[in-house]
Amino acid sequence: MILYCVIPCFNESKCLKETTHRLNTKFDSLIKAKKINSRSKIVYIDDGSKDDTWTIIKNFGHRIIGIKLSRNQGHQNALLAGLMYARGKCDAAISMDADLQDDIDAIDNFIDEYNKGAEIVYGVRSERKKDSFFKRNTALAFYKIMNLFGAQTIYNHADYRLMSNRALEELSRFNEVNLFLRGIVPLIGLKTATVKYKRAERFAGESKYPLKKMINFALDGITSFSIKPIRLIFFLGLAVSIVSFLVLAYALIVKLIGQAISGWTFTICSIWLLGGIQMIALGIIGEYIGKIYSEVKARPHYIIEEIKENK
Repeated sequence: MILYCVIPCFNESKCLKETTHRLNTKFDSLIKAKKINSRSKIVYIDDGSKDDTWTIIKNFGHRIIGIKLSRNQGHQNALLAGLMYARGKCDAAISMDADLQDDIDAIDNFIDEYNKGAEIVYGVRSERKKDSFFKRNTALAFYKIMNLFGAQTIYNHADYRLMSNRALEELSRFNEVNLFLRGIVPLIGLKTATVKYKRAERFAGESKYPLKKMINFALDGITSFSIKPIRLIFFLGLAVSIVSFLVLAYALIVKLIGQAISGWTFTICSIWLLGGIQMIALGIIGEYIGKIYSEVKARPHYIIEEIKENK
C-alpha cells in the first residue's frame, strides 16, 4: 500500500527534525517489512508559521512533501488541505500532530487494521494519567457534551487516524465551512476500527490549544453538529412561562384576599434572572446565525501558496 502521513504544522521548528527522523525510520522499517510501498510520503502543511518551519520543511529531502498555506487557516483547515492533497495519490493517509505526542509505533497497528478491511482507523488514548485533574475532567466533559448534543465523537480520540482513499473521497463531499473533523469523519460511516496508544509528552515547543481555544473548539463542534441548544432555549422559555403564570396566579390570589404584597426582592431577582436567560438565549442564537453567515459566504477552507515536492 502507498501510505501518506499528513501533519499540520504551526510554529513547529523545534520538533520537525526529530519528527522527520523518527518517521523516516518508521517508514524504512515498514518498507523493509513490505507493509508499505516505497512511494509512501510524509506531507507537512505549514499553517502560516511565524518561525522557520517552512524553511526547514523545504530543506528536507527524499520522501518529504511540503505544502505552505497563504496564511494561518487553523489546524482543521490545514489538516483538510493535507488530506485533500493526499486524496487519489495514496491507498491510505494517516493524520497526526508534529509534536510527537502521537505514538509513531502505533502506525503498524493502523496498517494491520486497514489490511483487515477497516476504511477508518481511530487512534484512541489508552489513558490520561499524565494530564492534570482539570484537563482530564474537562476533556471527559467535552466528549460527553458533544455526544449529548448529537455529535458522534470517539472518546479520547483527537486527529490521529487512518483514512483510506475511499474515505478521503467521501470526506471531500462535505462542504461545510465550519470544520470539525472529529465530528465529520464518523458521519462517513464505512468500516471502522480503533487502535489504543499511550500519548507522550510534547517533544518541544508549546501547546497550540490553550484553554480559550479549547472552549472555542468545543463551541464550534456543538453548534456545527446539533440544533439541540436552540431546542433547549425553547423548553427553557416554556418552563419560565409556566412559572410566570403560576406567580401571576399567586399574586392575584394574595391581592384578592387583601394581604399586602412586599415583593420587591422577588421582583428584582426575577428581572435579573430573566435578563440573564435572555442574554444566554440571544448568545446561543447569535452563535448559530454566525455559523449561517460563514456557510453562506462559502469562502475557501485554505489557499495554497506553495508546494515543495521532494522526489
